Amino acid sequence: MPTDLAADLLTALAGRGYTLAVAESLTGGAVCAALVAVPGASRVLRGAVVSYATDLKHTLLGVDADLLATCGAVDPQVAQQMAQGVRAALGADVGLATTGVAGPAPADGQRVGTVYVAVAGPRHAEVRALALAGTRETIRADSVTKVLALARELVGSGTI
Repeated sequence: MPTDLAADLLTALAGRGYTLAVAESLTGGAVCAALVAVPGASRVLRGAVVSYATDLKHTLLGVDADLLATCGAVDPQVAQQMAQGVRAALGADVGLATTGVAGPAPADGQRVGTVYVAVAGPRHAEVRALALAGTRETIRADSVTKVLALARELVGSGTI
């Protein structure tokens, strides 16, 4: 399913003349991998930043250091700033971001399965809070699907 979502998203982005960049934390590159599995992805995809460590969210993506210190990395504002930051860092029209807790233990005061996915474009940014269940692998896979679906929805509707 992620490959179909990725293909649909890339087609929609290409149809609008948009480029894409991805910022990932808990998904560790899986969003980018789903995108590059689609032949021709290079027409749209500029690249990705895997900022697994919290400090990299600030230094590479420009996430506010005070926000990270106060709220931790698992926060809706962090997700939005990651998406906006990767757009700027990689010179893309649209940025995607994932941050959350896949387990096995809670992190940053958040329970396992707490995930935020974000999409930022030229006209709009949106964050979705997710409460996912299952194994670490399931939570990570579901996060990939959810961020691709959100992006496809927003690009397809012209909201972005």
